[in-house]
Amino acid sequence: MSTRDGVAIVGVGTTEFGQLYKDRTANRSAYTLGARAFTAALEDAGLERDDIDGLICARLPNYTRMADLVGLRRPSYCQSIDGAGRMSAVAVQLAIGAIQSGLARTVALVYGNNGRSAGATYGGGEDGGPTTGYDTSYGMTSPGAYVALMYQRYREMYSAPDLALAPLAINNRAHAMHNENAVMRTPLTIDDYVNGRYIAEPLRLFDYCLINDGGVAMILTSTAIAAKLNRPMVTIRATASSGDLTNFYTSDDFFQQSCNSVANRVFSAAGMSTKDVDCVQIYDNFTPTILFSLEGFGYCAPGTSWDWVRDGRIGLGGELPVNTSGGHTSESYMQGWGLHVEAVRQLRGEAGSRQVPDCEVVQYICASPITASHLLVRS
Repeated sequence: MSTRDGVAIVGVGTTEFGQLYKDRTANRSAYTLGARAFTAALEDAGLERDDIDGLICARLPNYTRMADLVGLRRPSYCQSIDGAGRMSAVAVQLAIGAIQSGLARTVALVYGNNGRSAGATYGGGEDGGPTTGYDTSYGMTSPGAYVALMYQRYREMYSAPDLALAPLAINNRAHAMHNENAVMRTPLTIDDYVNGRYIAEPLRLFDYCLINDGGVAMILTSTAIAAKLNRPMVTIRATASSGDLTNFYTSDDFFQQSCNSVANRVFSAAGMSTKDVDCVQIYDNFTPTILFSLEGFGYCAPGTSWDWVRDGRIGLGGELPVNTSGGHTSESYMQGWGLHVEAVRQLRGEAGSRQVPDCEVVQYICASPITASHLLVRS
């Protein structure tokens, strides 16, 4: 879907991920974290609370409680969506639809996560997810186990070597070292990677996302309103999505068909190609999803991404910087939300020592049971 440059992200806010990781507390509330991020995003946009007439909450099931915390009494548009990582892109699409249809003028997207303090494991046969009952009895105890199985298939098909994922984890950490807000900022060497224990073989410790606390918020509005705010304008040139829906978290083609569909539509709607993109923010709950995404969106041929990402190609100063904030394995696992914020900061030129020079186009990609992508541009 083309937005005709009609929708802009005008405010972003995050909590202090690294500090929250150090100061774990059982009493931490996801709602409070979301409210802090909302306040930061509102200040960033230069807006007042009364300017917000739409609210979308994620991982915060009670939008009434969230609205009360931030003082939104009578929004024109409000709803909650679940906390799965694929839903961050969906939330952006919902906000675009609300703005373009006239249901709301300015929509706040608020995400809160107290998973580390609450003891979340993202697996272990918890009720309500794809890894229960029958699946658990066969060892599929988490999305990570499913991705490990997918990656084992990928390795067999394409002869990927044992350490093919190491450059991805090391690249994320190298970028996080430039990010004062990141959870993990110490250098990660190849020896560190190899010595990391297997969680679900062939995935090692550093192939897994973090479990942490934090809040993220974004504010979207029309470009007509955004133009009056005297802030750098980041517009959403196009967005698209596709389901790959089964009763389990895996895909026998590594989400390639859904990625191809989304890639064709989002690039066509934007009038762009991969050659126009200056950096990519890829949803990386586990490092293999970076490989699947790069192939599915046409940055390299199927089966070649494990070789393509080596030798600094996806690092700062490389051909295609990927996950410039440190991604989900080093910055913070905010289930895609933090990656959206990083895209905005890159386009504004606010990324400090990790800034991609002359960054004008950023792509967000999530390869998952709901594959989605946006092309964001500096206007």
